[in-house]
Amino acid sequence: MYRLLVCLALATAACAAHSSPQLRVLGINNAPARDVVFVQVTNPAATPMRLTKLDYKFSAAGTTLSTGELPIERDVPPGSAVVVEVPLDSESKKPMLLKGTLVAELDQMVREFQISAQIQPH
Repeated sequence: MYRLLVCLALATAACAAHSSPQLRVLGINNAPARDVVFVQVTNPAATPMRLTKLDYKFSAAGTTLSTGELPIERDVPPGSAVVVEVPLDSESKKPMLLKGTLVAELDQMVREFQISAQIQPH
């Protein structure tokens, strides 16, 4: 139902000296019970990053479709990427926006990154 697209995170970090993780929506798996959005998170930093939580909201045309808090326990080596499955409670035929806060441990400090990605229907 949705085409794959490349979306870069609009991230701001608590410390500007470190690169922000990059976010890319890989696609959506339409399942009878619940859709899942596959999101690739890339660590551009020179040190490992541990993802711990994603607070997220999907919206379309100004209407909230789904919100949630996703606990994550994933290590991302420097320059590597992992795929995170984010549940989507309802779909839309209109373009959707995924916004949220990605929480990660980087250099033994907890950091919050604001993320945003567009999802286009085909």
